[in-house]
Amino acid sequence: MDIRFCGAARHVTGSMFLVESKDHAILVDCGLSQGEDAKEMGDAFPFDPASIDCVLLTHAHIDHSGRLPQLVKEGFAGTIYATKATMELCSIMLLDSAHIQESEAEWKSRKNRRSGKDGVDPLYTQEDAYETMNHFEGVDYERMLTLSEHLHVRFIDAGHLLGSASIEVFLEEEGVTRKIVFSGDIGNLDQPIIKDPEYIDKADVVVMESTYGDRLHEKNVMSLMDRASMLAEITDRTFRRGGKLIIPSFAVGRTQEILYLYRLIIDHGLLDYAPPVFLDSPLAVRATRIFKDSIRGDYFDEEAMELVAKGLNPVDFPSLVKTQDVEDSKALNTRKEPCVIISSSGMCDAGRIKHHLKHNLWRSECTVLFVGYQANGTLGRNIVDGAQHVTIFGEQIDVKAEIASLPGLSGHADRDGLEKWLHSFTSKPEKVFVVHGDENVAPLFAGRIADEGYNACAPSMLECYDLATPLPQQQAAVYIDHNSKVLDGACQTLQGERRRLDHLLERFEFAVAAVDRSDQKRCTRLANAITRLAQDLDDLSQKWNSDPD
Repeated sequence: MDIRFCGAARHVTGSMFLVESKDHAILVDCGLSQGEDAKEMGDAFPFDPASIDCVLLTHAHIDHSGRLPQLVKEGFAGTIYATKATMELCSIMLLDSAHIQESEAEWKSRKNRRSGKDGVDPLYTQEDAYETMNHFEGVDYERMLTLSEHLHVRFIDAGHLLGSASIEVFLEEEGVTRKIVFSGDIGNLDQPIIKDPEYIDKADVVVMESTYGDRLHEKNVMSLMDRASMLAEITDRTFRRGGKLIIPSFAVGRTQEILYLYRLIIDHGLLDYAPPVFLDSPLAVRATRIFKDSIRGDYFDEEAMELVAKGLNPVDFPSLVKTQDVEDSKALNTRKEPCVIISSSGMCDAGRIKHHLKHNLWRSECTVLFVGYQANGTLGRNIVDGAQHVTIFGEQIDVKAEIASLPGLSGHADRDGLEKWLHSFTSKPEKVFVVHGDENVAPLFAGRIADEGYNACAPSMLECYDLATPLPQQQAAVYIDHNSKVLDGACQTLQGERRRLDHLLERFEFAVAAVDRSDQKRCTRLANAITRLAQDLDDLSQKWNSDPD
């Protein structure tokens, strides 16, 4: 009885865990990697998809579900078990992801053919996504599923996203039964709309996330109305400047929470006007419809249901305009009047949000409001980290807009929330595997809980463990060296990026030597890239008074 970590091991995204016994091969999650993770993890499965009996899906976010169509395309013929809300959300999210895969493959193919290279196939197609939905079976929270004589499964509300779950797996092999608990993404407390996470009291083995295992959320001191008031204040000061409020937001989950806050702003009179809010994301519009249809399910919290009892839709209001057509989206950037534009993607790496940033990031009267996690290597992370200028669609854009963030809207538990979830087990599990944290955070959190007496480690990609026996001493190499915890994670990242820069400089020298001086376009692009890098380094050196001259 083994577990192999096929994704999200010392990475934040790409969730994928393979549990195998003599009779079963169970995949928990099958997610796409994003940002820097995607560059490192690749597209090949480290197993034969046809060998997988079933998939247990914690929730619909693409970093947990996004490779399911690829799994089906490459031979998976089993059942995908998920809550009914997760199933509904996947029906739109996987199709949208497939459209992106096809579009990116088409773009890369055109680029390759111009230089005499072969075209590129998409990771999967929309047809693969449609076929994947035929493999889903919707389940209810708390219901024990008997998948075979030796395999039982139960989904528990994780409080992270509509339909999200922690999953209890009861697996028997040769008379030995192990209860393995997969946390999925553990929800933050007091999130809008959805319920708080449920806690589990018994497990032999725990696989838990650690996305925010090194920090505390500011929301610990903010109520839901505090957050609505802050959003109202940010909206008002932007409107008084005559600017637009641009909100990059994940289409599923975060967007609906923002809409809920605007519902509260309007109903409680936090502004003396109803701000025009444009939801500029076809996927978000469809997801919002699913949230609306799920009102009568076992998903919404008491506050949201109080609005429902009054005949109000928690995620809709009269001044909300849902934009689907491309021309209507473009028209928002020629609109002169102040407005709120909510658009995806949440990390600013794709979609309509990049167009809105291109047209508004350089305007000092505007505001860009971040409401979620920004992964390393993404455009959103660069802006949050204080970049003075960024490149969007090949054009350098100065960052003159106000950059703000709204505390308390993270869908993930912070360090205290993670520990609260773990401490809910009445006796310490035999093993705790810490995943969904980056190279610095996952080991740091594993070391922290190991200090409390938990048998914890942060596995690396493709490491495999026997779940039926105690963790043997020869695996101690993957334990956390407690003396190493004093190393500053940010400095480790800096050192790694400096080594990467040194390597890129070698490639850069080769590029300069090889470029055809008669190719004016390439020379200009190379010169512009050098200028942007030089300006970034100069800005930082002046900001920190470290200019050697």
